[in-house]
Amino acid sequence: MFPALLLLLLQQVTPADLAIQYTADRAALERLWSAPFSEERQKRFDTFHENWLADVEGMEFPNVDRAADVDLVLFKNYLKAEIAKAKRDVENESESAKILPFVGPLVLLCEARSLRRDIEPREAADTLARAVEEIEKFKAEIKGANVAEVGPAIARRAAKSLEELRRALGSWYRWRADYDPLFTWWCEAPWEALAAELEALRESIEEHLGGINPDDEDLLLGDPIGREALLEELSKEMIAYSPEELLVVAEKEMKWCEERMAEAVAALGCADWKEALELVKAAHVGPGDQPALIRDMAEEAVKFLEDRNLITIPDLAKQIWRMEMMSPERQRFSPYFTGGEVISIAFPTSGMSHEAKMMSMRGNNRHFSRAAVHHELIPGHHLQGYMASRWNTHRRLFRTAFLVEGWALYWELRLWDLDFPLSSEDQVGMLFWRAHRCARIIFSLNFHLGNWSPEDCVAFLMEKIGHEERNARAEVRRSIQGGYGPLYQCAYMVGGLQMRALHKEMVLEGHLTEKAFHDTVLRQNSIPIAAIRMALKGELSESLVTSWRFYSLED
Repeated sequence: MFPALLLLLLQQVTPADLAIQYTADRAALERLWSAPFSEERQKRFDTFHENWLADVEGMEFPNVDRAADVDLVLFKNYLKAEIAKAKRDVENESESAKILPFVGPLVLLCEARSLRRDIEPREAADTLARAVEEIEKFKAEIKGANVAEVGPAIARRAAKSLEELRRALGSWYRWRADYDPLFTWWCEAPWEALAAELEALRESIEEHLGGINPDDEDLLLGDPIGREALLEELSKEMIAYSPEELLVVAEKEMKWCEERMAEAVAALGCADWKEALELVKAAHVGPGDQPALIRDMAEEAVKFLEDRNLITIPDLAKQIWRMEMMSPERQRFSPYFTGGEVISIAFPTSGMSHEAKMMSMRGNNRHFSRAAVHHELIPGHHLQGYMASRWNTHRRLFRTAFLVEGWALYWELRLWDLDFPLSSEDQVGMLFWRAHRCARIIFSLNFHLGNWSPEDCVAFLMEKIGHEERNARAEVRRSIQGGYGPLYQCAYMVGGLQMRALHKEMVLEGHLTEKAFHDTVLRQNSIPIAAIRMALKGELSESLVTSWRFYSLED
């Protein structure tokens, strides 16, 4: 009996096993189907996700392994979100395809390779040559197009998809070029002509269909997703609030920041918060001195945590983090330092203009930096990444910014409560960042709801928070065109508030110690915080993670 039972247990497939298999399967499918505008690719992925969801929904909760229960909830939620996102992606791609009438036959060439179908070299060459002719006509037509009919967002989206198609076609061509003399004889010249046309066409589409000036390096251009898509994204993140409710949350938290700022302003003897901010911004180190400042502040944060027994910090984690200086180009998107195992320090270089140097030093002053180094290193992103690579690694599939950024932001809230700021200037620094995270919710949601333009967002950050113009523009650029998801900027403060509510529930009103709570959260990996709550409470219920109201909207 015992060997048979042991064999049965060994053969049991867990949700973690399935997550690993799904990740590998999806990566393989993406490598096979790399061309945009492909209906066959769409069908394959639709079937793939529907089959996976059916299999996962057919599984029952083990009820003997809390981690497996959580994994199952996460996996179901993830697959449903991927199916919803795929529908939005198809709609966006269809919009792009409508303004690129010549792509259909080229996509079929890529599909033929994925399906391992033979291609007659002369027919392939005819397809390439016809595409060159059609693109020539297309370029002539779009020079007189009405920009308002397409718009910059769709034009840029189409241009990016066209670049993806060019890369996929390049792979298709190199597959047989030189290895098949007949293929090379027919296709070499038309392919070289087509590759050149496609490479040049991207800029032409943006300029003539999108009204985008290719020489405008300061252009701010995003692609708002709308309210319904925001609701779908919130559902994926297990956030039981609407965009409008999150705006209320942000306004309430902003009011708290303003009240604390008024107290700090009075303590400093300043006339208003802007004068206090100017006082703090002037307290920056000189050229070359920022790395030493960051090092000292990182060590200070670790000592503060260990003296109070707040969290376990492995010795290796304290040893291995490194520093590098951020390039001027990156500072156009990230005006402040970013972190992880490597903290990338934003500070002026000799080649910057005098104005840019001063904005960079003022924006990375001593008090702003002290309020953020722990966010980037320990106990923030570096410690978080260290633990995520060692615990529940299969959950990388479910990674969410609401825990990644929310964890680091939570520590800003927690350290304020523990009297981490040493002076009123330190308080101004911490309040600047805290208000900034409220502002991120406000401007990013208003942008994606279609209420605000990018320039509105810049003006808001300058007037409400006190950003330097260069830094405000970089912040908005990073948010709307830097490759971040539509809810990424919400994730800092909202995730931090979720963590604060969970801390209250499990520590202040529960049975866990500070250290046990923080260590346990990190070992869950970077999953939605509502799912971490289910794991800590030990209550198995999908509604527990989809209806958690962690913040009161009442005054």
